[in-house]
Amino acid sequence: MLLARWLLATQLLLGQLVGLAFACGPGRGGGRRPILRKLTPLVFKQHVPNVSENTLPASGLSEGRVSRNDNRFRDLVPNYNADIIFKDEEGTGADRLMTQRCKEKLNTLAISVMNQWPGVKLRVTEGWDEEGKHAQDSLHYEGRAVDVTTSDRDRAKYGMLARLAVEAGFDWVYYESRSHIHCSVKSESSSAGKSGGCFPGSSQVLGYDGRRFRLEELRLGDFVASMDVDSGKILFSEVIAFIDRSPRKRQQFVLLNTRSGRAIRLTPTHLLLVHGRGTVFAAHVHPGDRLLIRLDITSSLGWDEVLESKLILEQGAYAPLTMAGTILVDDVIASCYALVDSQNLAHAAFLPLRIWSGFESTFASLRRHLLLKSSSSRQIVNTIPNTRADNTTQGVHWYASLLYSISTYVLPKSMFYI
Repeated sequence: MLLARWLLATQLLLGQLVGLAFACGPGRGGGRRPILRKLTPLVFKQHVPNVSENTLPASGLSEGRVSRNDNRFRDLVPNYNADIIFKDEEGTGADRLMTQRCKEKLNTLAISVMNQWPGVKLRVTEGWDEEGKHAQDSLHYEGRAVDVTTSDRDRAKYGMLARLAVEAGFDWVYYESRSHIHCSVKSESSSAGKSGGCFPGSSQVLGYDGRRFRLEELRLGDFVASMDVDSGKILFSEVIAFIDRSPRKRQQFVLLNTRSGRAIRLTPTHLLLVHGRGTVFAAHVHPGDRLLIRLDITSSLGWDEVLESKLILEQGAYAPLTMAGTILVDDVIASCYALVDSQNLAHAAFLPLRIWSGFESTFASLRRHLLLKSSSSRQIVNTIPNTRADNTTQGVHWYASLLYSISTYVLPKSMFYI
């Protein structure tokens, strides 16, 4: 009976998601005409966005050079698009190697160039660099940057080429030289679809007994400090799953320092509670915003002003999911969810997983209770395997991956972290 209810709840939830997609719009269809905008060429030395390349709003930090012997070299993919001319002056095919995100943006730009100037193709003069020709922190070493021109090398077109690159979705575009346009993208580890929302393993949570411990020590079934969304008070909620658990992953996190000395680190796509703004992606939290923190040993909550936001590199990625859907990390209240800009929608989407977790917990307790009633079984009770998900499972949870795949088709793009 409980399983039937769980399946019914899942069906109803997916139906609501589809309905929301059609209600919220604009969707991917609808027959609406695209709004044509007049594109303004970039001027020499202009870059978009108007911040440094290695900052959060742009392409982010350098994560280190990628060599052919590096494990990360497997993340580089060749680009054999016939509509793009690759200079390949090294003769090694290095200019064709890039991250998947860079490849997608480059292919989009190639189409825009042909539409803008019939008969003209996009030309790549520099891609992945394995010879050390660029500055120490250049994103060329990671396959995250390309230098481009037009096939006719008409410099009068380069300002518009830069604008087309911005429209194609590159995370940072720079009219760097009279001879080329520089374009770069965020790392694959920081992209929404791959990383979701996580905290580093060294972040601390508060246990039911008042003990603090690191996220890398957290186990399923532990009770940790969270917040009751309805009452706004701290409660201790059970950890029922890890949306992501990747101890060896090294990636970029946003570090937010507050006036009272709190410091929380989380991925840009993770949701935080911000005063007057509801739940907000960490990447969109700015100095002056106020976060909800644990004030003192009485466990009361209050608002604390953010003084600084910056990118850092950390080891480990952990995303515990509590029954409450919130968690207190480093004395700051955070959501357990990411990617979709709605705490309520995300919490509702994980309802089937919460129901299933409750079923597992009840079944395990009942089984132990029945065995304990038998004196002959008491010695083997402690050897009964935990029927819940394996505490050592690593990577992104299958249910979270499924939800993300479905939601990208049924929810409006504006709800996602871009």
